[in-house]
Amino acid sequence: MNMDTLLLFLCTLLVWLMTPGLALFYGGLVQSKNVLNTSMHSIAAIVVVTFTWVTLGFSLSFGGSNLWIGDLSFIGLKNVGFEANPAFSETVPFALYMLFQLTFCTIAVSILTGSVAERMKFLPFIIFMALWVLLVYSPVAHWVWGGGWIHSIGAIDFAGGTVVHISSGVSGLVLALLLGSRKPDYKKPPHNLVITMIGAILVWFGWFGFNTGSALTFDSIAMAAFVNTILASTAGIAGWVSVEIMVKGKISLIGTLSGMLAGLVVITPAAGFVSYFGAVALGIIGGAICFFAITKLKVLLNYDDALDAFGLHGIGGIIGAIGTGVFQTSAVNPGITDGLLSGGGLMPVLVQIIAVTATILFSAIMTFCIAKVISIFTTLRTDDKEELEGLDNAFHGEKAYEYSNL
Repeated sequence: MNMDTLLLFLCTLLVWLMTPGLALFYGGLVQSKNVLNTSMHSIAAIVVVTFTWVTLGFSLSFGGSNLWIGDLSFIGLKNVGFEANPAFSETVPFALYMLFQLTFCTIAVSILTGSVAERMKFLPFIIFMALWVLLVYSPVAHWVWGGGWIHSIGAIDFAGGTVVHISSGVSGLVLALLLGSRKPDYKKPPHNLVITMIGAILVWFGWFGFNTGSALTFDSIAMAAFVNTILASTAGIAGWVSVEIMVKGKISLIGTLSGMLAGLVVITPAAGFVSYFGAVALGIIGGAICFFAITKLKVLLNYDDALDAFGLHGIGGIIGAIGTGVFQTSAVNPGITDGLLSGGGLMPVLVQIIAVTATILFSAIMTFCIAKVISIFTTLRTDDKEELEGLDNAFHGEKAYEYSNL
């Protein structure tokens, strides 16, 4: 076994762990009567995405050379085995590369579940997940990583700022708007921040595989991505809590964890492309802007992004993707052009803006269409009785805390 294979094997396991971690992170943020349902969204994503990805999603994402969508050359994992595919890696087994990409798709689906927590029916959401993988995630992944049109114009995304975070964050927001807001009585504080903290730590831990593994080999770029991930996540905390203490006079645990996530999101598209200074700058900027997006913009526009999937991942992904064009440097990664601050002019920023804009529009329109089609056959929103009773008992026949009425 070569070192590249071992690296990606371990990184695949780390990224897979992020989805159960997000289940805990989200689960602690909702009412106790909805914690199991919210956690089940992420667990269901593992199952639904796996089957959808191996049958068709992977082929649509990475098959063929069309600029818009992949072909059926890898349908049902045809021609996906132990041998490496030189188009993606000279050394890593193609099946392992497929699994690594599977974990990215899974966490993307899990992220968007945060926008609809506590008010979407479970079975229609399962159907939505499968269609979203095929009609939203796979085309965007092909555009960016499968040799599609975004790649052809020179836009770059190291580990998923556009593919994972913008697509899931924007899709989550659209779905939340279609469902409508929760009733004011149901918008309660997180029921268990300790569970949320444990989940956040697992997500943080897994993210090192998310970014480092995207180099596909352990070289100077992978090392830069690893270091930048640590720097940006801690800088995200610093950016968030600095603003929080000025605005609120306190430093909260949920703010600290949110700042960490904001830092991770903004560095994801840039991890193997920017210097240590760039990572710190992006983290601080991302943490501060995501604070205002969640505490101010969300209130101003009055949308119910329940667990702030758009505020953290959508906004953070936009900042990170555009910021990549500002901070990218060939001194870190010789395979790219210099960004704005390294003397490369405005073009790197402009192509990033084009990629971001296209991803936002495509994700929003397709998510709206998918939801509308599903709603022809069944209702998406839970009814008043289900929301009052709690979705744990209504959909799963279980309670997380037998004696709790919180």
